[in-house]
Amino acid sequence: MSANSFDFRIVDRMQQLGTHIEKSQLRYHNKRVLVSKEFTFDAAHHLHAYEGKCKNLHGHTYQVVFGISGHPDEIGLVIDFGDIKQIWKEHIEIYLDHRYLNEMLPPMNTTAENMVVWMFEQMENQLQSEAYRDRYNGARVEFVRLFETPTSYAEARREWMYE
Repeated sequence: MSANSFDFRIVDRMQQLGTHIEKSQLRYHNKRVLVSKEFTFDAAHHLHAYEGKCKNLHGHTYQVVFGISGHPDEIGLVIDFGDIKQIWKEHIEIYLDHRYLNEMLPPMNTTAENMVVWMFEQMENQLQSEAYRDRYNGARVEFVRLFETPTSYAEARREWMYE
């Protein structure tokens, strides 16, 4: 390509499948790639057996980041971001957003350290379910990072979950 190829220009024609690119060219590689999607939710909780401010009922705006890896399918996708969102909405967020976490989660102290492992398990269980397992080529959760505040987070990583 010449230097002029990178100048600003208006596209003459939109690339068309079967004319300008073949279906076999859509997947550029078959390497494992990580994709990431973030969500926020608001929730209240308190900690048991803890001497500090968090022993009292209080709330957070949590941020959670899911890192999911897999091999791209025939069109070059590891997993549709919309499917990650659907799993989040239907199987995880319903237990968390605008909830009292101590009531909604399994019996546990609702620390970020406990919650991030629960979130990892929920997402991984869905990815390995019949609905998604065959659709996505080896998609799996690599990490989940749960921010309790903008500067404080807990993280669960795949290699730690199975040691």
